[in-house]
Amino acid sequence: MVTLVDNRPRHPEKAARPDTPRLEKPDWIRVRAPVSPEYAKTRTIVKENGLHTVCEEAGCPNIGECWSKRHATMMIMGDTCTRACAFCNVRTGMPEPLNPQEPENVAKAVAKLGLRHVVITSVDRDDLDDGGAQHFADVIAEIRKANPGTTIEILTPDFLRKPGALEIVVAAKPDVFNHNLETVPGLYLKIRPGSRYFHSLRLLQQVKELDPTMFTKSGIMVGLGEEREEVLQVMDDMRAAGIDFLTIGQYLQPTRKHAEVKRFVKPEEFEAYARTARAKGFHLVSSSPLTRSSYHADEDFARLRESRLAALGR
Repeated sequence: MVTLVDNRPRHPEKAARPDTPRLEKPDWIRVRAPVSPEYAKTRTIVKENGLHTVCEEAGCPNIGECWSKRHATMMIMGDTCTRACAFCNVRTGMPEPLNPQEPENVAKAVAKLGLRHVVITSVDRDDLDDGGAQHFADVIAEIRKANPGTTIEILTPDFLRKPGALEIVVAAKPDVFNHNLETVPGLYLKIRPGSRYFHSLRLLQQVKELDPTMFTKSGIMVGLGEEREEVLQVMDDMRAAGIDFLTIGQYLQPTRKHAEVKRFVKPEEFEAYARTARAKGFHLVSSSPLTRSSYHADEDFARLRESRLAALGR
């Protein structure tokens, strides 16, 4: 058997950056290595269908737990991103052309995994005229066709300078539209230089304008040097944009070439953020050191629907 080795540099633009310090992880951030049989089955299904997952590409700390429950977050449009965010471990460079079989392959994998709720995300595809919007719509359509009982959550790029892209995705009727703000506006130039805070905020607001019934979701990382007051302001901005669901998690530094962890936020601080966010009116809040966008997404979606019904008095 011949083993093919991918020799492309993973982060060519990051290689020139100076090394940054790495803080030792506290006990509350440590997780067990994945070893369960169900984890192995999930990995096999993903690989057999030629798919990528953000769980692997971004080095998610929850992969062992989630894959043991057959919950994998599919990452469409390849494994190479056109952006170079300082926090992200996904490969940067010029992506390959879109795979026209990918929507069908994703739908098949969802069926094999038996998912009642699936999260679909992607790399940024600034090279495409629509940023990959139609591909998102095609994936949603194929999942609906093969798995009519499965609810669909998407985690999209910002579609910056891609007029009409958002309308294509919203028209495909995902159940949850997620786009992460990632950090406070004062850190965008350093952490998310290819993006614009107020564009991302406006994107989520437009989702509600296009379809008021669609759930919207966004998340941020903490531990990058933000101040508490800045986090609270982001919460207010999100609520003004009508965002239903907020996630807050600890930033974990992938390598010394990425942005450094300024501090590990204590669990009680995450709990305080959650209390404040709920008081500000979010339907649902997930705030903990290991919270990630798709962590417990299926259970959270059920709670999100219940919260809306309760708010409507039903």
